Amino acid sequence: MYVRDAKNREEVWLLEQIEAMGLDDTAFRSRDYVVAIDEDSGAKAGFGRIRIHKVDDGDDVCELTSIGVLENWRGQGVGAHVIERLLEYAGDERFEHVYALTSETRYLAQFGFRRIDESQLPEPLAERLEEKRERTDPEAVPARIEVGRFRMPEQLREAFKRASEHDDGEDDDETPEDFGIDPETATYKYDTGR
Repeated sequence: MYVRDAKNREEVWLLEQIEAMGLDDTAFRSRDYVVAIDEDSGAKAGFGRIRIHKVDDGDDVCELTSIGVLENWRGQGVGAHVIERLLEYAGDERFEHVYALTSETRYLAQFGFRRIDESQLPEPLAERLEEKRERTDPEAVPARIEVGRFRMPEQLREAFKRASEHDDGEDDDETPEDFGIDPETATYKYDTGR
Protein backbone atom coordinates (compact mmCIF):
# COMPACT_ATOMS: atom_id res chain seq x y z
CA MET A 1 0.00 0.00 0.00
CA TYR A 2 1.31 3.45 -0.84
CA VAL A 3 0.03 7.01 -1.34
CA ARG A 4 0.83 8.99 -4.49
CA ASP A 5 -0.31 12.10 -6.33
CA ALA A 6 -3.59 11.73 -8.20
CA LYS A 7 -3.34 11.52 -11.97
CA ASN A 8 -5.47 13.54 -14.39
CA ARG A 9 -7.08 10.35 -15.69
CA GLU A 10 -8.42 9.67 -12.17
CA GLU A 11 -10.54 12.80 -12.18
CA VAL A 12 -13.79 10.97 -13.00
CA TRP A 13 -13.10 8.30 -10.38
CA LEU A 14 -12.37 10.96 -7.75
CA LEU A 15 -15.54 12.90 -8.54
CA GLU A 16 -17.63 9.71 -8.41
CA GLN A 17 -16.20 8.77 -5.00
CA ILE A 18 -16.58 12.30 -3.63
CA GLU A 19 -20.23 12.33 -4.70
CA ALA A 20 -20.90 8.82 -3.36
CA MET A 21 -19.41 9.73 0.03
CA GLY A 22 -21.12 13.13 0.19
CA LEU A 23 -17.82 14.98 0.41
CA ASP A 24 -16.99 18.51 -0.61
CA ASP A 25 -15.98 19.04 -4.26
CA THR A 26 -15.72 22.86 -4.16
CA ALA A 27 -13.04 24.17 -6.54
CA PHE A 28 -12.17 20.59 -7.56
CA ARG A 29 -8.75 20.07 -9.15
CA SER A 30 -7.45 16.51 -9.40
CA ARG A 31 -3.86 17.73 -9.00
CA ASP A 32 -4.65 18.76 -5.40
CA TYR A 33 -5.42 15.15 -4.44
CA VAL A 34 -3.43 12.13 -3.38
CA VAL A 35 -4.65 8.55 -3.81
CA ALA A 36 -3.88 5.46 -1.71
CA ILE A 37 -3.11 2.46 -3.94
CA ASP A 38 -2.78 -1.24 -3.15
CA GLU A 39 0.53 -2.22 -4.72
CA ASP A 40 -0.52 -5.83 -5.32
CA SER A 41 -3.87 -5.30 -7.04
CA GLY A 42 -3.56 -1.66 -8.13
CA ALA A 43 -6.92 -0.99 -6.44
CA LYS A 44 -7.59 2.52 -5.20
CA ALA A 45 -8.35 2.55 -1.48
CA GLY A 46 -8.68 6.20 -0.50
CA PHE A 47 -7.93 9.81 -1.33
CA GLY A 48 -7.67 13.30 0.10
CA ARG A 49 -6.89 16.88 -0.72
CA ILE A 50 -5.00 19.93 0.43
CA ARG A 51 -6.67 23.15 -0.67
CA ILE A 52 -4.67 26.34 -0.59
CA HIS A 53 -6.67 29.52 -0.12
CA LYS A 54 -4.90 32.57 -1.58
CA VAL A 55 -5.01 35.68 0.56
CA ASP A 56 -4.24 39.20 -0.70
CA ASP A 57 -1.59 39.87 1.96
CA GLY A 58 0.30 36.75 0.82
CA ASP A 59 -0.40 34.87 4.06
CA ASP A 60 -2.08 31.92 2.29
CA VAL A 61 -4.09 29.36 4.23
CA CYS A 62 -3.92 25.56 3.90
CA GLU A 63 -7.01 23.36 4.37
CA LEU A 64 -7.19 19.58 4.64
CA THR A 65 -10.43 18.46 2.99
CA SER A 66 -12.29 15.67 1.19
CA ILE A 67 -10.60 12.72 2.89
CA GLY A 68 -12.32 9.53 1.80
CA VAL A 69 -11.63 5.82 2.24
CA LEU A 70 -13.55 3.23 0.26
CA GLU A 71 -15.69 1.05 2.49
CA ASN A 72 -13.75 -2.19 1.92
CA TRP A 73 -10.51 -0.47 3.00
CA ARG A 74 -11.64 1.24 6.19
CA GLY A 75 -10.04 0.59 9.56
CA GLN A 76 -6.62 -0.18 8.06
CA GLY A 77 -4.79 3.13 8.31
CA VAL A 78 -5.53 4.27 4.76
CA GLY A 79 -7.02 7.62 5.79
CA ALA A 80 -4.19 8.18 8.26
CA HIS A 81 -1.57 7.75 5.56
CA VAL A 82 -3.46 10.00 3.15
CA ILE A 83 -3.48 12.70 5.84
CA GLU A 84 0.21 12.14 6.58
CA ARG A 85 1.12 12.58 2.91
CA LEU A 86 -0.98 15.74 2.62
CA LEU A 87 0.63 17.26 5.71
CA GLU A 88 4.06 16.47 4.25
CA TYR A 89 3.05 18.47 1.17
CA ALA A 90 1.87 21.33 3.34
CA GLY A 91 5.22 21.33 5.11
CA ASP A 92 7.04 21.27 1.76
CA GLU A 93 5.05 24.38 0.81
CA ARG A 94 6.20 26.01 4.06
CA PHE A 95 2.83 26.07 5.80
CA GLU A 96 3.14 26.03 9.57
CA HIS A 97 -0.53 25.18 10.21
CA VAL A 98 -3.13 23.13 8.40
CA TYR A 99 -6.83 23.63 9.09
CA ALA A 100 -9.73 21.20 8.78
CA LEU A 101 -13.44 22.02 8.80
CA THR A 102 -15.21 18.83 9.74
CA SER A 103 -17.47 16.99 12.13
CA GLU A 104 -14.77 14.28 12.38
CA THR A 105 -12.55 16.10 14.89
CA ARG A 106 -12.28 13.00 17.11
CA TYR A 107 -10.67 11.11 14.23
CA LEU A 108 -8.26 13.97 13.47
CA ALA A 109 -7.35 14.42 17.17
CA GLN A 110 -5.34 11.18 17.14
CA PHE A 111 -2.91 12.85 14.72
CA GLY A 112 -2.55 16.07 16.71
CA PHE A 113 -5.37 18.22 15.33
CA ARG A 114 -7.04 20.37 17.98
CA ARG A 115 -10.42 21.99 17.79
CA ILE A 116 -10.23 25.77 17.73
CA ASP A 117 -12.74 28.55 18.19
CA GLU A 118 -14.33 29.89 15.01
CA SER A 119 -12.93 33.34 15.85
CA GLN A 120 -9.42 31.89 15.33
CA LEU A 121 -10.10 30.99 11.71
CA PRO A 122 -8.38 33.01 8.99
CA GLU A 123 -10.80 35.04 6.84
CA PRO A 124 -11.19 32.63 3.88
CA LEU A 125 -11.90 29.70 6.20
CA ALA A 126 -14.54 31.52 8.23
CA GLU A 127 -16.55 31.92 5.04
CA ARG A 128 -15.73 28.39 3.95
CA LEU A 129 -16.98 26.95 7.26
CA GLU A 130 -20.44 28.42 6.68
CA GLU A 131 -20.47 27.15 3.10
CA LYS A 132 -19.41 23.67 4.20
CA ARG A 133 -22.12 23.55 6.87
CA GLU A 134 -24.73 24.46 4.26
CA ARG A 135 -23.53 22.06 1.55
CA THR A 136 -22.01 18.89 3.02
CA ASP A 137 -21.34 18.85 6.77
CA PRO A 138 -23.88 20.67 8.99
CA GLU A 139 -21.91 19.75 12.15
CA ALA A 140 -18.52 20.96 10.85
CA VAL A 141 -16.24 22.70 13.32
CA PRO A 142 -12.72 24.10 12.84
CA ALA A 143 -9.57 22.21 13.82
CA ARG A 144 -5.90 23.01 13.31
CA ILE A 145 -2.54 21.27 13.53
CA GLU A 146 1.01 22.54 13.52
CA VAL A 147 2.53 20.61 10.62
CA GLY A 148 5.54 19.52 12.65
CA ARG A 149 3.33 18.08 15.39
CA PHE A 150 1.64 15.44 13.26
CA ARG A 151 1.90 11.98 14.81
CA MET A 152 0.93 8.64 13.35
CA PRO A 153 -0.44 6.11 15.84
CA GLU A 154 1.71 2.98 15.57
CA GLN A 155 -1.30 0.68 15.19
CA LEU A 156 -2.38 2.62 12.06
CA ARG A 157 1.13 2.45 10.59
CA GLU A 158 1.20 -1.32 11.12
CA ALA A 159 -2.34 -1.80 9.81
CA PHE A 160 -1.43 0.11 6.64
CA LYS A 161 1.48 -2.26 5.99
CA ARG A 162 -0.93 -5.21 6.00
CA ALA A 163 -3.93 -3.48 4.44
CA SER A 164 -6.06 -5.53 2.07
CA GLU A 165 -9.46 -5.09 0.55
CA HIS A 166 -12.18 -6.61 2.72
CA ASP A 167 -14.87 -8.57 0.96
CA ASP A 168 -18.17 -6.81 1.53
CA GLY A 169 -19.98 -10.14 1.50
CA GLU A 170 -21.83 -9.49 -1.73
CA ASP A 171 -21.51 -11.99 -4.53
CA ASP A 172 -20.56 -10.18 -7.73
CA ASP A 173 -21.32 -13.20 -9.95
CA GLU A 174 -24.57 -12.75 -11.81
CA THR A 175 -26.94 -15.68 -11.81
CA PRO A 176 -29.89 -16.48 -14.06
CA GLU A 177 -32.15 -15.60 -11.14
CA ASP A 178 -30.79 -12.03 -11.23
CA PHE A 179 -32.51 -11.68 -14.60
CA GLY A 180 -35.77 -13.37 -13.63
CA ILE A 181 -34.85 -16.69 -15.23
CA ASP A 182 -35.69 -19.97 -13.53
CA PRO A 183 -32.76 -22.26 -14.45
CA GLU A 184 -34.85 -25.38 -13.80
CA THR A 185 -37.39 -24.59 -16.51
CA ALA A 186 -35.50 -22.31 -18.90
CA THR A 187 -34.97 -23.33 -22.49
CA TYR A 188 -32.21 -21.89 -24.58
CA LYS A 189 -32.32 -20.68 -28.14
CA TYR A 190 -29.16 -22.50 -29.19
CA ASP A 191 -28.97 -26.24 -28.66
CA THR A 192 -25.45 -27.60 -28.60
CA GLY A 193 -26.76 -31.13 -29.12
CA ARG A 194 -25.36 -32.48 -25.88
